[in-house]
Amino acid sequence: MKFAALGLAAALGLLAAPALQAQGYPNKPIKIIVAYPAGQGTDIATRYLADQIARDLGQPIIIDNRPGAGGNVGTEATAKAHPDGYTLTMGTNATHVLNEFLYSKIPFNAGSDFEPVVMVGTFPMVLAVASNSPLTSARQLVDKVKAAPRGADIALPSTSARLVVELLKERSAVPLFGVPYKGASIAITDLIGGQLAAIVDTPTSLRPHLQSGKLRALAVTSKQPSPLVPGVPSIAEQGYPDFDVIAWNALYAPKGTPTQVVQTLNAAFNKALQRPETRQRLLELGFEPAGGTPEWLQTFGRSERQKWQGVIATAGLKAD
Repeated sequence: MKFAALGLAAALGLLAAPALQAQGYPNKPIKIIVAYPAGQGTDIATRYLADQIARDLGQPIIIDNRPGAGGNVGTEATAKAHPDGYTLTMGTNATHVLNEFLYSKIPFNAGSDFEPVVMVGTFPMVLAVASNSPLTSARQLVDKVKAAPRGADIALPSTSARLVVELLKERSAVPLFGVPYKGASIAITDLIGGQLAAIVDTPTSLRPHLQSGKLRALAVTSKQPSPLVPGVPSIAEQGYPDFDVIAWNALYAPKGTPTQVVQTLNAAFNKALQRPETRQRLLELGFEPAGGTPEWLQTFGRSERQKWQGVIATAGLKAD
């Protein structure tokens, strides 16, 4: 995937610098705020990476879970922290893009209140059906609805899943109806029971059910196929060439954090993300390892906001 190449290039360039640590930074423990509960995917991946990077930087890294308001509580805490490099946040596509347009008011500006540090990991969503469904591709799902336009109910266990369905509905011009669920377990029961046409969820959530044969994957939502779901084509390959939806985790610091500190953190994360054992473990956790420069992450964030602002406004989506 393109993120891996960016990460390697950045790591080789930054690690060629005379010293990894900038002007004595860090000389005390670093705190990473995770705006989600302990045990959630972002939390697990952050803790794993923090253990490795702490060894490289020579200082402990403390994980501070501050869930609430779709991630806005913890993200606000980082935005208002002293910009010295000792308080960071593991941001997501929700906290640093989607929430800006889903919530009527949030107490920070995701585009201007943070210094981008590094893209950490990405993952597509997966469109899947029950194993007894006759459908074998996303294109077949769309064609079936076009032929008999009564619509199709799609289970949505998350905001990212909801956006996948809204974008597919926009691109295909067929009546796809998102059905919200709190978690995937009940949704999968309803899907197997024939009450739903399909589900959109993360590879990690769906993997046990795909492996057991209860579900069958029709497509991944990234533009290219993903190693997280081997052998499954993308929606882009099935007639929608510009379709590209990924969820992601990226490290951010408060606005005003010194450039040398940002570069030190970026180099440390890129170094860790290139280790074979790290890459393998992140894949097992459901993330494609990424990497890259702060400048690239800044540009990527802008493009994501431009992309989703229109989709969310057109669909009239609101989180409050």
